[in-house]
Amino acid sequence: MNPTSPRRVVITGMGVVCPLGLTLESLWTGLASGTSAVAPLSLFSAEGLPLRHAAEARQFSGDIEDFGPLDGERRKAIRKGTKVMCRESQMAVAAAQRALHDCGITPEQHRPERFGCVFGSDYMLTLPEDFTAGVAACRAADGSFAFDQWADHGMPRLNPLWLLKYLPNMPASHIAIFNDLRGPSNSITLREASGHLAIGEAAMTIQRGAADAMLAGATGTRVHPMKTVHALQSEQVALGEDDPTRWSRPFDRDRKGMVLGEGAAVLVLEELGHARARGARIYAEVVGHAARHASDAAGVGARRRALALAMRRALEMAGTLALGHVHAHGLSTVTGDREEAAAIHDALDVAAAVPVVAAKSHFGNLGAGSGVVECVASVLAMRERRLFPLLNFDSPDPDCPVRPARGGDPPGESFISSAVTPQGQAGAVVIRGWDLQA
Repeated sequence: MNPTSPRRVVITGMGVVCPLGLTLESLWTGLASGTSAVAPLSLFSAEGLPLRHAAEARQFSGDIEDFGPLDGERRKAIRKGTKVMCRESQMAVAAAQRALHDCGITPEQHRPERFGCVFGSDYMLTLPEDFTAGVAACRAADGSFAFDQWADHGMPRLNPLWLLKYLPNMPASHIAIFNDLRGPSNSITLREASGHLAIGEAAMTIQRGAADAMLAGATGTRVHPMKTVHALQSEQVALGEDDPTRWSRPFDRDRKGMVLGEGAAVLVLEELGHARARGARIYAEVVGHAARHASDAAGVGARRRALALAMRRALEMAGTLALGHVHAHGLSTVTGDREEAAAIHDALDVAAAVPVVAAKSHFGNLGAGSGVVECVASVLAMRERRLFPLLNFDSPDPDCPVRPARGGDPPGESFISSAVTPQGQAGAVVIRGWDLQA
């Protein structure tokens, strides 16, 4: 996207559900004060697991009050709808409703067929208890599972609407139905890269004239009985008996793995003329984005190359601008951070001088929800005209030559944010602050 494009895309609303809270204010306060959201697990029993701490969105209970200010009809519809939503979908809807309230748009200010939604998510897994009654009904006398009994005795014990809770297209579907959004709709399931890709697709949808406004968001979790086990088996997760609030330490020499978290965030994107016509407050402008993939001959993700390609393309689309800071993926894994630091240097000639922040140092890996929450964090930093610190960065790592952000550093007039999956799928966006433009 070029800043001189006839259809420029601006951010007019933001909403979050994350481990630091349910409002923009709580997110910023937590970041600026150096607060870690890592605490003992409470969503499920950790018995038998080596992990006892995570970054849960503790203020989100799924109660209707968590969805922000709502009119009577929408409040009634969402309360009823939560019965067929898993926690990830509930967080998605709550973040979307908060973003719509934040942008202040009314039904009279947009045409439903010109307002769409693109939403990213992780793969969604059922909870074990959804199958407990059915499995119990199929136990043989010796306690073994009788497969031949499942159709007659197990399946009838499942909730008839069970599958609707876990389809990854449900966040976009619920949000569109609750808010009468009849424009382009899509769902993206690319793990941590999902949020950046959702922003990019939503921006392109507006730019090509298919919509005037779009919701772009993502929701995800790594705090889940099955996903937590999966992460422990396949990725480097921080463990130990030391202070868990110190576990997430992107690019620090003593990092030992990611912290598991959960969350969701949504941006309201509008075509500039549409936003101005209704007198909208503008936070920032999306000026570049890209999606790239890289892997070796065996299909193993080449994260460094994928990230560098995505960042280069996003910056190329953004054109000439002074990059103020980098919002890193910042997993806090030994190999992941090393590869990302190298990618930043591959993509940026001024990498050694540009401050690097990573909100994951405060709340770990939120899965697909991470990217949009991180973009919101950097937009807030530009609004406040100061960066939050790279938390827990104490010892520089020669293998990660980045310039860590310090609290109070100027955020500059723009930032680049990126993410990559273990499979080598990467996304990047470049966002420019609005009130800093001439």
